[in-house]
Amino acid sequence: MGIGRAIGPRRAAVFLDRDGVLNRALVRDGRPHPPQTVAELELEPDALEALELLKQAGFVLLVASNQPDVARGTVRREVVDAIDAKLAEQLPIDDFLICFHDDGDGCDCRKPGAGLLFRGADRYGLDLKASFVIGDRWRDIAAGRAGGAATVFVDRGYDEPNPDPPADATVGSTLQAARWIVAHSPAPKIPALANLRVKIFADGADKAAIVALAANPLIRGFTTNPTLMNEAGIKDYERFARDLLAAITAYPVSLEVFADDNDEMLRQARKIATWGENVYVKIPVTNTKRETTAPVIRALTAAGTKVNVTAVMTPDQVRGACQALAGGAPACISVFAGRIADTGRDPIPIMAAALDILAPHPGIELIWASPREPLNIFHADSIGTHIITVTADLLAKLPLIGKDLDEYSLETVKMFARDAAKAGFAL
Repeated sequence: MGIGRAIGPRRAAVFLDRDGVLNRALVRDGRPHPPQTVAELELEPDALEALELLKQAGFVLLVASNQPDVARGTVRREVVDAIDAKLAEQLPIDDFLICFHDDGDGCDCRKPGAGLLFRGADRYGLDLKASFVIGDRWRDIAAGRAGGAATVFVDRGYDEPNPDPPADATVGSTLQAARWIVAHSPAPKIPALANLRVKIFADGADKAAIVALAANPLIRGFTTNPTLMNEAGIKDYERFARDLLAAITAYPVSLEVFADDNDEMLRQARKIATWGENVYVKIPVTNTKRETTAPVIRALTAAGTKVNVTAVMTPDQVRGACQALAGGAPACISVFAGRIADTGRDPIPIMAAALDILAPHPGIELIWASPREPLNIFHADSIGTHIITVTADLLAKLPLIGKDLDEYSLETVKMFARDAAKAGFAL
């Protein structure tokens, strides 16, 4: 089946396996199987959103699928074509690349071979090194590697070997795969700052700087914490907070408790919440003894207090915080993506998983906390994160966004020359 559109040369594609990625696989004895009829076809619930996200990012979307049941005589080719046609009606797919052979046929298109990828590259003038493969089985990932594409494994928990070597990313859903790809695509992803969907909250404890930032249209809120306050030399917590809230009335402000006991946390939180209607009280996800603060969070949100659950780093922690916040006042969950990255882990799959967990709860927003570079703002925006907290040193770099690199290179050379002259170096 060919339903492709004319597409310019050297574009990037996402090659998607079909069963288990776009539509639900029929799992029997722990092994996935394709639908046998159009009536059995059922889309993965996030498939449309995932493909729309990829399409908006400019990717060619190609289904690359093994369908050996045709060679085995258990399904007619017309049935496979009918299922593909039904998928094409429901999803923004550019073309279907299907292998109908079995392992013993000696073809060059059956995955784990990369024949389907090469066929797509020839047909659409693609750069496979800039392309991606999404699959739910080891064959998909091996085919992507053989073709030179980056790979994303959607782990459905089948009773079969996982990819070895592993994929570039392992995620839990098709939408998470799409978000990872958009965030890691080599294609330019630098929209004007004014067009960002993610809300930028300034993170700091300098009142004068915060008041100045309140006039910046890019800033939509403020956060602080005891560490920042200590570094700023603040000794009177309440006085600082009340002075700040008197100056900042139009934006949300997150203020954190500093107790380590749940009862004392609750008392402090209730007091802090009375200081302003725009206050979000920050509650750490656990205390220092690893004891959950869910009872505190639950009591506060049920009473109408806006809560920001902080120091979160795992999907399980997001899930627990979400359960404690569900049905309560507006709230945020701060996932410390920067600290996750500090451990050598890619934070994008974790942030994408957090967005999936929060999806049924529109009153709870996800915060990308502790970013390490301005690029993280665009990472957060690309996957649909609601808020990102940005410190003063990163805010100072925002004027560099989109700067001409040749000009920046020249400025750097001039800086080296000036500093060498100031130092009086001589050889």
